[in-house]
Amino acid sequence: MQGKKCLVTGATSGIGEAIALALAQKGAEVIIVSRNEEKCARIVSQIQEQSGNSAISYFRANLSSQQGIRLLAAEVKKKYSTLDVLVNNAGGFFWKRQESVDGIEMTFALNHLNYFLLTNLLLDLLHKTPSARIVNTSSGVHNNQVIDFNDLQLKKNYLHFKAYGKSKLANLYFTYELARRLTRSGITVNAFNPGFTKSNIAKEGNLAAQIIMPLTNIFSIPTEQGANSGVYLASSPEVESITGKYFFERKPIPSSDISYDEEIAQRLWNISEELTELV
Repeated sequence: MQGKKCLVTGATSGIGEAIALALAQKGAEVIIVSRNEEKCARIVSQIQEQSGNSAISYFRANLSSQQGIRLLAAEVKKKYSTLDVLVNNAGGFFWKRQESVDGIEMTFALNHLNYFLLTNLLLDLLHKTPSARIVNTSSGVHNNQVIDFNDLQLKKNYLHFKAYGKSKLANLYFTYELARRLTRSGITVNAFNPGFTKSNIAKEGNLAAQIIMPLTNIFSIPTEQGANSGVYLASSPEVESITGKYFFERKPIPSSDISYDEEIAQRLWNISEELTELV
């Protein structure tokens, strides 16, 4: 990965941090993105120390805000003329329904529209790089979920686990549709399931949540193990020409049957364009 520029979102903790560290250890220039500047600076120093790689930097951005995403993309383009790898990893789990500054249900805004908008805004940098890669963090909880276009933002019936599962299904629709649109471009697009990984993604909630979530981490796999497929997709020569796939433990596996519905994927793409004003 020497000389490769890799941007990783949500990289101040959990899977994103582990991916950023692993890529730095492989010699890549790593750019991390998070909304907390203090955490960004601390993680940059930690990765530099642990990897012996000084080419680590950060951008601070609120990725639930479309203006924040646009400002981030503009800053990245101002500093860099090419990008080899984009890892869309930032996300959240929200116990109660809330809306972003754009008036969009927060899980959908952060976990899906963030991936969609940032990737589209940075595509020109990826197009300038031979064999560029886009890696999207999804989850096995997408199974048994469907996208309800009559209640896309769950105004009628919000349930935290359902909202999260639907956003992870949206990640797969986005991955597969983008891969189709980038056919013959040289850019690969893949998603991965990190498995039940130790995380603080659902740390904010009521008292029961604050008790339950730390207990569930007892049965989870180490963060580095969960990040393994993401690192593999971002760096391995074995997957240089593979695109439009869903990986678990470094192997392509089937996602849910409905996740391959191209009509739904195209409809979600069109709505995402409208919501992010890309049309």
